[in-house]
Amino acid sequence: MNRSRALSPQALAVVAVLAATDDWRHGYDVMAQAGVKSGTLYPLLMRLEAQGLLQARWVDSPQAGRPPRHVYRLTEAGRDWVTSLAEPLAALRARSIPLRTAKARL
Repeated sequence: MNRSRALSPQALAVVAVLAATDDWRHGYDVMAQAGVKSGTLYPLLMRLEAQGLLQARWVDSPQAGRPPRHVYRLTEAGRDWVTSLAEPLAALRARSIPLRTAKARL
């Protein structure tokens, strides 16, 4: 991936949440844990997917009668990319920007 600028603190928070596990994550969970708004999250997720750094798929809702949900996880290339972000992610943690905890919704 060729990035010409640094990631925003919000984007770094989203990447940190996604990198914390290999499990599929629902967008709402990522949004809640990263502390970002949907207008920031979903365009970022779409860009990461278009760049081959993120996988997305539809899954049935665990609640009957609810629509399918989109879930996300980093690809192998995405995990390699996250490794290159070690310094910015450490700086994010050093500034004490807390990631929120959210219940798993999958």
